Amino acid sequence: MSQTVIKTDVALVGAGIMSATLGALLRQLEPTWSISLFERLDAAAAESSDPWNNAGTGHSALCELNYTPKTADGDVDIDKALNINEQFQVSRQFWSYAVDNGILTSPDEFINPIPHVSFTHGQAGVDYLRKRHERLSSQVLFEGMEFIDDPSEFTKRLPLMSTGRDFSDPVALNWFTDGTDVDFGALTQQLLNFVSQGGDIHFGHAVTNLDKQSDGSWIVKLKNRRTGEKWSVHAKFVFVGAGGGALHLLQKSGIAEAKGFGGFPVSGEFFRCTNPDLIDQHQAKVYGQAAVGAPPMSVPHLDTRVINHKKGLLFGPYAGWSPKFLKSGKITDLPASVKPGNLIPMMSIAPKEFGLLKYLISELAASPADRVKTLQEFVPRALGSDWELITAGQRVQVIRKTGRGGSLEFGTAVVAAADGTIAGLLGASPGASTAVPAMLSVLEQCFPTEYRSWTPKLTEMIPSFGRKLSDNRDLFRQVWDWTSASLELSGKASLISGDEPVATTAG
Repeated sequence: MSQTVIKTDVALVGAGIMSATLGALLRQLEPTWSISLFERLDAAAAESSDPWNNAGTGHSALCELNYTPKTADGDVDIDKALNINEQFQVSRQFWSYAVDNGILTSPDEFINPIPHVSFTHGQAGVDYLRKRHERLSSQVLFEGMEFIDDPSEFTKRLPLMSTGRDFSDPVALNWFTDGTDVDFGALTQQLLNFVSQGGDIHFGHAVTNLDKQSDGSWIVKLKNRRTGEKWSVHAKFVFVGAGGGALHLLQKSGIAEAKGFGGFPVSGEFFRCTNPDLIDQHQAKVYGQAAVGAPPMSVPHLDTRVINHKKGLLFGPYAGWSPKFLKSGKITDLPASVKPGNLIPMMSIAPKEFGLLKYLISELAASPADRVKTLQEFVPRALGSDWELITAGQRVQVIRKTGRGGSLEFGTAVVAAADGTIAGLLGASPGASTAVPAMLSVLEQCFPTEYRSWTPKLTEMIPSFGRKLSDNRDLFRQVWDWTSASLELSGKASLISGDEPVATTAG
């Protein structure tokens, strides 16, 4: 008996922020195209896009110190910070267009204003933040950033972090008032609601294989995880936005561009505050410095979250390790990803990344008391009884073939076939915050002819399209004012301070 085969123009694999963004973009650009989305779980945004599985920072390099490394001569390199901020502005513009045009509703369900703050202590840390402020505050995208090293001002702005602190150890802050907290789960669900109005979304369906046809199209083989039924989709274009599951599917596709890529999974854990009084004392996303030898993903942060209109407080991350590529994955994920084409790149990583391995071992060996001690660098009088440990999402870091070996990357990578019929996204941070520019890159690589004809519509959706806001102060101010108004961020910073705390059960 032959299996059912349906036809679609675009097949999206995974119901996270990436597929949701690409689907929404394509519905605007090509409203007549058919779109089908397949998600192995029974809900949208249930892996890395879930608000409890990420920090929701709205990564724009305002506070993340790993994007502004200190150079050998004592200066601060801001190139990566400028690039990431520029990308986040693109995302803000698309979200604002989407709100203005009814694609997204109720912005406060997915984005809220929260100060973004960098924090260091010790004289070397103070000097570094002073230099970082000097380099960034003169840039268009970072105007308004403050440098604070006065203990009384520190106490005024961050009372939870100041109580019990010994200020004989000097402290410093880079403070940016107009940062944001983003609930990427809520954002994903709203975007998928729009995609579903002209497309089909299938939950509980796992993609088991991808077979390329002679005309360049793809047969996407599926299995209904609830009934066991097997069927297929004939798609002209496939996007694999399956988070940690993307590597396996790209490998199954057999495209040459995926060969040589490997993945190294790292899980994350956070302390979630259960004390409403402590939650009310803090309203900022405060990022510190990673320990010496620790990877960029380990940067500690004390984060105000706004989820379902309620405030919460997270601290972390504490690294864990599992061979799974997804939180709901299998322990065979890592060994199953090892192929002849990536074996040498993956084996070459261990001696190069001794610092990472040492860090992971120390994190796995840490006791509850050790974790509280790490928290006390931010919250000096923290008690373990006021915090619960939660497991966040899995992050699969990219291992890319370089020369005869490989290199471990902590960013994201678009992998697209040369003929543009299939693409996927690998990697982690800054991830969701740069979903729109990442998906624009997919469109440019996979639809080069159409992309040129889409320019007017893309410029309507993203006024800075094709231009750098960092080079155009007037355009940036226009865009900033528009996005702040459309996303209802203007003059709203104090409105969430009286919200009830987030419930302590997992959401």
